[in-house]
Amino acid sequence: MVSDVASFRRDFPILGRSVHGRPLTYLDNAATSQKPQAVIDAISHYYSFANANVHRGVHLLSEEATVAFEQAREVVARFLGLPESRGCVFVRGATEAINLVAESWGRAHLNSGDEILLTALEHHANIVPWQIIAEKKGAKIVVAPVTARGEVDLEAYQKLLSSKTRLVAFAHVSNALGTINPVVKMTQLAKAVGATVLIDGCQSAAHFAVDLPALGCDFYCFSGHKTFGPTGIGVLWGRPELLDQMPPYQSGGDMIRKVDFAGTTFREAPERFEAGTPDIAGVIGLAAALNYFQPRRELAHAHEQKLLQVATEKLKTIPGLRIIGEASQKVSVISFLIEGGHPHDIGTLLDADGIAIRTGHHCCMPLMKHLGISGTARASFAFYNTLEEVDRLAASLQRIQKMMV
Repeated sequence: MVSDVASFRRDFPILGRSVHGRPLTYLDNAATSQKPQAVIDAISHYYSFANANVHRGVHLLSEEATVAFEQAREVVARFLGLPESRGCVFVRGATEAINLVAESWGRAHLNSGDEILLTALEHHANIVPWQIIAEKKGAKIVVAPVTARGEVDLEAYQKLLSSKTRLVAFAHVSNALGTINPVVKMTQLAKAVGATVLIDGCQSAAHFAVDLPALGCDFYCFSGHKTFGPTGIGVLWGRPELLDQMPPYQSGGDMIRKVDFAGTTFREAPERFEAGTPDIAGVIGLAAALNYFQPRRELAHAHEQKLLQVATEKLKTIPGLRIIGEASQKVSVISFLIEGGHPHDIGTLLDADGIAIRTGHHCCMPLMKHLGISGTARASFAFYNTLEEVDRLAASLQRIQKMMV
């Protein structure tokens, strides 16, 4: 695997740079992943040789751009284990995807007294849109608690499900703690009471294979920038029959079938939800990222689990360091605190050693409140990280811990 990692690293130009005179150790992958040269080249090629708007154009550049755009939709479908691509909607990211479902599906299906079940692990992007639509429609937010280990309390979750539960939304993987939720079981329990299920896949798509038919959910979303692709692009997958019943989220060109001042008719999904000129370069870059990563996924996941194991063991030997979230199933994310030190100070001192991590509440303020803390330091690993970088992190944290005493 060592030779494979060395090969992977050569594909990512930024990993060769220095920070503050030290080799860059990039451990902020849960916030955004780095981009391989294949993605950079795909975006550059589009702007250099095929820049044109998609759909409806009869000239060659438009036809070439349209083919690349729609082929990217097929790439996404294969990446998610889907037999067809019609349910794949291009959006700006998971945040827009969840807002789309909340405003469009929620506007059409939620009523006064209905309940929306979330978990205490959720990112703000999977909380606030539901609060806004719940207030508009008179629905109620219900929250399933998590255990001290950072796992959803399945018994409590099941008890909160009822005939009032119209929608259940939860993360496949916690961005703050790395917990892998038992999403198949959670979906089955939700479906048993007739609820619609949305899964936030931001932190899963970049770590292991996602088989949407096996998950059984109704909506799934992920962001390109966490999956080795460009920023500002992502995917919402929805069951086509559900998407076709939902009113448009935004309106304008390309999502209409016919416009008249007396009224407008809209296209079917996915075009119904892709108003205006899309991020064509972003879509092409996303396809390049998924094509790059998909054949490496199995090897990548095994390597990341090794990094997680070794890093966890090393950090546990540091006096005064406490790991926050020790679920039995995790991706390569370690959140931690050092006694006497503020997370922001830890992050600043690590940065001086060329080590990039994330600090703060990780857009999970309710979770932090539940855990009785204000935030954590978070190191998150990707398949291009190395065991040497784990050693570098541990050695730096040992020095920092001595400074905090």
